[in-house]
Amino acid sequence: MLSPLVLSNENRPEVLASLDERGCHDIPKNKYCTRKRGIMSKYKTIAENKKARHDFELFDRYEAGIELKGTEIKSIRKGKVQLKDSYISFHDHEAFIKEMHISPYEFGNRFNHDETRERKLLLHKSEILKLSQAVKVKGYTIVPVKMYISHGLAKIEIALAKGKNLHDKRESQKAKDAKREIEKAMKYRY
Repeated sequence: MLSPLVLSNENRPEVLASLDERGCHDIPKNKYCTRKRGIMSKYKTIAENKKARHDFELFDRYEAGIELKGTEIKSIRKGKVQLKDSYISFHDHEAFIKEMHISPYEFGNRFNHDETRERKLLLHKSEILKLSQAVKVKGYTIVPVKMYISHGLAKIEIALAKGKNLHDKRESQKAKDAKREIEKAMKYRY
């Protein structure tokens, strides 16, 4: 006697029919749903600062919220953010991100936000104190690494960094090339 075919919850036809092209369920409607390797991911990356990894040696990383105004979150969700030339500064025991470009919302009105205004970062007091003391050491700075949406809120990952010399950049490029060659050789060894 044949055993009956058991369908798991994920493979049932009515469940599969309720998935959209991203693999997300219609119910509840979650327009920011992303799917990574078959499971729901916790956040959606909006912008990445690749120049920071190239120009700086990154040490401690922190997650910070951002104080936004008006239509800024709508532009962020559309991915219209640039972190390339932005940096973090401190005033009166508060952290601010400067020169981060958020494009104006296309359906906004005349009260749209200023594109490169100074935005307050939401960090714990102990983190602000630790970072502000670390920046006072010569050669260290704080750079934004990436921006993402986590559970509907805009977050930014910042890192304590030290600038690389030209020699350091060449060394890291050589190491990256060597690693790529090794992976290529391992791929075709059989």
